Amino acid sequence: MQTIIKLEEAGMFLLSIYLFAQLHFAWWWFPALILLPDISMIGYAINNKVGAFCYNIAHHKAIAIAVYIAGLCFKNETIQLIGLILFGHSSMDRMMGYGLKYEEGFKFTHLGTIGKN
Repeated sequence: MQTIIKLEEAGMFLLSIYLFAQLHFAWWWFPALILLPDISMIGYAINNKVGAFCYNIAHHKAIAIAVYIAGLCFKNETIQLIGLILFGHSSMDRMMGYGLKYEEGFKFTHLGTIGKN
């Protein structure tokens, strides 16, 4: 099952690259911005609850899709780019086993525990 999930996430990551290619931005914007959603981890400097909340908001695919669709509705490619970066980053993270976080700590995710037990 893990392999199927990783393949599905890889497909969604490739979809984000394809949709990015439809926008009128230089190619280097995608790799330059793809790790930006990880700034949400700064919430862990406060505590695990705030950290999990901030991380999960920045890595929630429904929010990413809503932002992208808002960009389509308003015909604003910058908003579409933000949605694609959020979506692509979340897919990339989940492809590598990093899921949405539980309040117990950073290594506890909906995809299982990260790192050594």
